[in-house]
Amino acid sequence: MKLRQLLVLIFCFVMVFTLAACGKNNSAGNGGNAAANNSGSANSAGDNAAANNNQAGEEEYKPEEGASLIVWDNKDKEGEWSRFVAEEFTKKYNIPVKVEEVGHTDAPGKMKTDGPAGLAADVFAAPHDHAGGMAAQGLILENFYADEYQQDFMEAAITGTSVDGKMYGYPTNIETYALFYNKDLVKQAPQTFDELITQSKAFTDKAQNKYGFMMEVGNFYFVYSIIGGYEGYVFGNNNTDPNDIGLNNEGAVKAGQFMLRLKKEILPLNNEDITYDVKQSLFNEGKLMFNIDGPWAVKGHQDAGLNFGVAPLPKLENGNVPTSFSGVKGFYVNAYTKYPEAASLYAKFATSEEMLLKRFEMTGELPPRKSLLENEIIQKDEIAAAFLTQAQSAVPMPNIPEMPAVWGPAGSALAAIWNEQAAPKAALDSAVQQIKEAIEIQKTEK
Repeated sequence: MKLRQLLVLIFCFVMVFTLAACGKNNSAGNGGNAAANNSGSANSAGDNAAANNNQAGEEEYKPEEGASLIVWDNKDKEGEWSRFVAEEFTKKYNIPVKVEEVGHTDAPGKMKTDGPAGLAADVFAAPHDHAGGMAAQGLILENFYADEYQQDFMEAAITGTSVDGKMYGYPTNIETYALFYNKDLVKQAPQTFDELITQSKAFTDKAQNKYGFMMEVGNFYFVYSIIGGYEGYVFGNNNTDPNDIGLNNEGAVKAGQFMLRLKKEILPLNNEDITYDVKQSLFNEGKLMFNIDGPWAVKGHQDAGLNFGVAPLPKLENGNVPTSFSGVKGFYVNAYTKYPEAASLYAKFATSEEMLLKRFEMTGELPPRKSLLENEIIQKDEIAAAFLTQAQSAVPMPNIPEMPAVWGPAGSALAAIWNEQAAPKAALDSAVQQIKEAIEIQKTEK
């Protein structure tokens, strides 16, 4: 009797563990399939690969047998880096990779025709503001390693390469703008705009064409840093809700008023007189102390022999750091690829700590990996370190399809405010109304 009871007890334990294991496996399977289905039905192989990856775990991720890849990237230094990555990837995984020169701004458009036709690259570089359109058209697969990237990459890089809460891109670099200053004219970079204004007042002399501070005051790309710093915003819900436009809220109006203060106290020129070329020339000639610009301007100033530095944007009156717009470049995996696992593995390999540090060394572009923020090689480069510090406060340009409707009206409003043709509230209200109308037209044209 005791033996029979013991056998029954053992049988019960076996059944309990078997049912528990089945329940766990089913849950994992459903979660994996749900994640895979998020990428759409354009490529069932990609969906299955994502599901298998979620179930098996990222460390067990394996490329397809017999895989070979084509990668699209820019020419020059970025192309050289891509060829380096391809060689290293082939050494490690024995997968042939061919790098073709297709510009990152051209690739999204080329994908529309070449992707469905089976002629496109398996992995391609693209700017983040195209991600929304590419995802909506089913051209790209989700990032198979999204959880890992959430932990390892800067928030702006994650946000920029995500659409509707799903991450698609594998970020390679991030860029934003910051404060350039002439070291021969400035003893110490200002920590606040009040300090900047004080230093600028002592130097500005319109009659001698000398100015303490300049920025493109009618360019929404640059002025958004001040709007965001005063808690204005483009779209609600982290720039994903086009029904909520925050460019005429209380904070945005305060930003407009602050711009007028800059004009009155240190930059007495109209918008049309403050062109990019004008301020670059003045800066190189030693007639401008402070200039807001991006990393693309560095080489020109170096070639001019200017003794300059770069610092994060100074804090505003409310104590906030201006939230500059950032651009995030990344790799995306073609939804029509025959080798979704190998392609995703390549994108991950290319954005590893080792490869992104190599990219910085070869191109000077800033890596968005958190582990590289304090890297000695990057920190020794004072200019790169300053841009990277500002990038941590940056907001990615919205990547939803409605964003193109913003640029024109917003820029016109800023110019009207600066030239004192309209009060900040009235100009911004008008801009928001124009943006809403343009978005409605977009909807009817779809």
